[in-house]
Amino acid sequence: MGNSDTKLHFRKAVIQLTTRTQPVEASDDVFWDQFWAESSTAMQDVFALVPAAEIRAVREESPSNLATLCYKAVERLVQGADSGCPSEKERQIVVNCTRLLTRILPYIFEDADWRGFFWSTVPGAGRTKRLDEDADDDEARPLAESLLLAIADLLFCPDFTIQSHKKSSPDSAEDIRSIDSCEYIWEAGVGFAQSPPLNYVHDLNRTELLKLLLTCFSEAMYLPPSSDSKTLNPWVSFFCSTENRHALPLFTSLINVVCAYDPVGFGFPYNHLLFSDSREQLVEQSIQILIATLEHEASSASSAALQALDEATASPADEEPEPTGPDNLFVNYLSRIHREEDLSFILKGLARLLNNPLIQTYLPRSTKKIQFHQELLILFWKFCDFNKKFLFFVLKSSDVLDILVPILFYLNDARADQSRVGLMHIGVFILLLLSGERNFGVRLNKPFTHRVPMDIPVFTGTHADLLVVIFHKIITSGHQRLQPLFDCLLTIIVNISPYLKSLSMVAANKLLHLLEAFSTPWFLFSAPQNHHLVFFLLEVYNNIIQYQFDGNFNLVYAIIRKRNVFHQLANLPSDTASIQKALQKKKKSGISRTNSTEKGSMEGSTPAVPAEPGTLKASLEATPGIDKITEKSQVSVDGTMVAVPHSDPPQTPSDRNIGAAASDTESNSERDQEVDHTESEAARSRLSSVSSTAAFSANPDWVLSWKTRLPLQTIMRLLQVLVPQVEKICIDKGLTDESEILNFLQHGTLVGLLPVPHPILIRKYQANAGTAMWFRTYMWGIIYLRNVDPPIWYDTDIRLFEIQRI
Repeated sequence: MGNSDTKLHFRKAVIQLTTRTQPVEASDDVFWDQFWAESSTAMQDVFALVPAAEIRAVREESPSNLATLCYKAVERLVQGADSGCPSEKERQIVVNCTRLLTRILPYIFEDADWRGFFWSTVPGAGRTKRLDEDADDDEARPLAESLLLAIADLLFCPDFTIQSHKKSSPDSAEDIRSIDSCEYIWEAGVGFAQSPPLNYVHDLNRTELLKLLLTCFSEAMYLPPSSDSKTLNPWVSFFCSTENRHALPLFTSLINVVCAYDPVGFGFPYNHLLFSDSREQLVEQSIQILIATLEHEASSASSAALQALDEATASPADEEPEPTGPDNLFVNYLSRIHREEDLSFILKGLARLLNNPLIQTYLPRSTKKIQFHQELLILFWKFCDFNKKFLFFVLKSSDVLDILVPILFYLNDARADQSRVGLMHIGVFILLLLSGERNFGVRLNKPFTHRVPMDIPVFTGTHADLLVVIFHKIITSGHQRLQPLFDCLLTIIVNISPYLKSLSMVAANKLLHLLEAFSTPWFLFSAPQNHHLVFFLLEVYNNIIQYQFDGNFNLVYAIIRKRNVFHQLANLPSDTASIQKALQKKKKSGISRTNSTEKGSMEGSTPAVPAEPGTLKASLEATPGIDKITEKSQVSVDGTMVAVPHSDPPQTPSDRNIGAAASDTESNSERDQEVDHTESEAARSRLSSVSSTAAFSANPDWVLSWKTRLPLQTIMRLLQVLVPQVEKICIDKGLTDESEILNFLQHGTLVGLLPVPHPILIRKYQANAGTAMWFRTYMWGIIYLRNVDPPIWYDTDIRLFEIQRI
């Protein structure tokens, strides 16, 4: 695309623009047409021929020339949208203007003085006069609105981005203003049955326009992080408003294009090396547009929209819905999808794409592997957050496991790579959201029979076993920046524990190993929150013993074998001398931090490896503590959730929860209200006792304040009853084989011997400003790093996050 003469003419035009000190008149079409009326200039050429330094020079020294260039480029897009681009030349002008604006916009956004430029109206600045009745309104539109509406029109332009329903001839060309774009949805799926024929050129043109649209939305990157959730992106707000008559068909097109995409295709080996795939680029841009437009506060938006959601509501693509609930129509439409076939189409599509990297074949690299799994996880999160019917649909069948397994794969694969810490967070957040629902815990009892390329021990068990083994791997061999996630990981296990019918011996031993590691005196005394991990683990054991004792003989056996850990915990010394002695030892906690190369790894597994030197990563906002992102609920007798009211947070570590009852129930439900998340990051560091002791000093009062509430009653009663029986069997039969002991435990019972079962306590994810800000920085960081060809935002003054090189 683009010969050397075209590049030379284009470069001369750029030089003229930067060297002219006098403003060029908007009416000088001969000059301005040099930028887009010549033959095609490839996107990569535009980025090479329009250097960043020259754009900034024009911005500073000839601002009127830059303003006129933007006006004229938008004007040509508006003209193209009005005319429907009937000729090849007009289509080429639209594509060239699209590429030029994609190049220039980031440099408009990075300068605070220019940021309002596109939202201003300059009368008579070369705008096309229209003969229709809306001419006056159009003349008064800000440039940004004209640009966005032109892009929307062009995305449904016959023979440019969609297949015309009429025979192509100059006399019968369709009027772009009169067509019903709902009839031209790009792909079959949600509310649309016909699948239009694939057209390589249409896909490329759509991709170019979506890239420009994403660049328009990216103004958010140039604003510093703000906790003010009411700050809306004006570009997104307008594009997703009722002003955009194509909002519904475009939303549906984007969803359908993403969820219908099958990178494997017909399954021919190496087909992705033989044939170019125009659809992949379109899918990537579509999913990035979706997650950018769906950045909306769920707390108020989805609740309002869901009140309007009932079975009588038409599917989003059946007819234009009344805009109830949030003003953002994309969020509105998403929240109202409810038909089973639509929900199934979306879930199966997302699951197919998330599982793509897990596909194993005998021929190496013979199947195409997608790279946009992080965007898929964000989109899945948005669906669950905004559409509760989708969340319940996911959980009502075993299909949720098709989402769980790839998430666990990504978590395991990324645990040693600091550049993918955001991926670790989004995966854990999704599992935390799912774990708040009973059905998720129940589904985990399904046997795990897949062979996924993960470096974990081979085991025979359930999906719950897989989850426990992977979480253990993250905690024991992940990098240091994952330590703030430990609370979340154990909260997920606590949430599912009352429903786990039978843990394998491998998973049971992993759970006991975590307790062994986290209950050592030096670790408990080295940071103010470390003891919370022990509380979480004890709650897991209590839930399983009280509610699923019959099938969990492996865990009971592991508890009996490690009974000394519980006795030592119950007798933990709390005097000053013992505390100091424990801290001076600084023994290893039993958690090794080496890259895992365990024997018995799964076939085809590859151990997690750190990021390659020079890898770029985007910085992230800090995530709120577990008590800020979850809300405690008790499961009542009839299975419904009853919210547990919050208590006032305590003031100091030493006087927290003094006088709290020591029963299992109260210690389980109240203990994590004492979390103080104002401590420094160094103090939160789980396994770095040197840095944490500098900010915190354990004392006897503090130790006693939580030691007296350790929920050990149930476990101690179990040991009191079973240990003598097991020892007697061993002595009587001279057993050295554990199989008979397991058989005895399998058929034993503790009915009437244990304390009264405590209420099941679930910590459900709740939306908050902190995680909303985290998602914004994570989402735009991913979009920045994924758009490197061409590098749209590279070397511009990004303020939402920092780009760091590992």
